[in-house]
Amino acid sequence: MSSPRLKKRYFEDLLPQLKKELGCKSLMQVPRLRKIIINQGLGAAVSNQKLIPVAVEELTAITGQKAVPTKAKNAISNFKLRENMLIGVRVTLRGDKMYEFLDRFINIALPRVRDFQGLGGRLFDGRGNVTIGIKEQIIFPEISIDKVDRITGMNVTLVTDGDSDRDSYELLKALGMPFKKDIKIK
Repeated sequence: MSSPRLKKRYFEDLLPQLKKELGCKSLMQVPRLRKIIINQGLGAAVSNQKLIPVAVEELTAITGQKAVPTKAKNAISNFKLRENMLIGVRVTLRGDKMYEFLDRFINIALPRVRDFQGLGGRLFDGRGNVTIGIKEQIIFPEISIDKVDRITGMNVTLVTDGDSDRDSYELLKALGMPFKKDIKIK
């Protein structure tokens, strides 16, 4: 099995280029993508627990890795939420699956978003991580629109080991992430 296209491009072409651009003394100082976490919160699962297996199936199809249901940590009586009740689904991707997902996310899924203008600078958290909110799971080609009962959103978090948002921005821009032209990074 060959290495994913984006991973090969990163290690062969982008790593030396980023070393030069960021002024790193060693290749080990260049920021890397560590993991991608896809999280889907299902508030409606409080009243309909049948949504959880469907969400697990959809997220598994999107990522190629088995999704895990998440449980509520606290009970909130106003929302009729009890402790340990299933309320979401998540997947953590690392290694080859992470690079394959990111390649499909950048080149196939994001262009399918309605009225997409590029990603803004408010997605960064100050520590070099980026969280992208997706409003519809149907932007992924693995999901058949005919089989979808409910349109749900998800968060895609890209965790880097960059020291700052600027380092992460340069890394993700080099990987092909479509940022807006007038983006301001601290």
